[in-house]
Amino acid sequence: MELELIKSKIIEFKGFKVMIDYDLAELYGIETKYLKRAVNRNRERFPSDFLIELTEEEWSYLRCQFGTSSLHGGIRYTPYLFTEQGVAMLASVLQSPKAIEVNIFIVRAFVYMRKLTLSHNELSDKLKELELTYNKKFKDVFDALNYLLNKDKQAEDIKDRTRIGFKKS
Repeated sequence: MELELIKSKIIEFKGFKVMIDYDLAELYGIETKYLKRAVNRNRERFPSDFLIELTEEEWSYLRCQFGTSSLHGGIRYTPYLFTEQGVAMLASVLQSPKAIEVNIFIVRAFVYMRKLTLSHNELSDKLKELELTYNKKFKDVFDALNYLLNKDKQAEDIKDRTRIGFKKS
């Protein structure tokens, strides 16, 4: 199983990294209706943070975002979205060697993506810190240069002025 293939099927929805039921069924080599049937028979294993049931409106939005309207032959029912924990729970529900093997790869893909996100956040924080530090230093340098440029200009302005008051004889 290829990690890149699995990573390409993980999407973000409402702040969760999730996989769509038909993508999971494809990876497991089963039809989506069998995956959904297994989940529905074991509903207590899939709380709301493991399984997201889409509304028609949310599904419509996702179809537009990912261009999935006709990809799977016209889906009749709104798909389930499985979080990382929901995918892990699927292995116990489907109980096949292929499901276990696929789940291992999927969990690794989720972990890899989490590490990428964390490293991205760390880099972003470091860049912000550097930007603040160097912006202050450059501001100090620009202020000093402006002072020096303006000091010379002010000195020229003073020389060009006609003096008011008593003339020296």
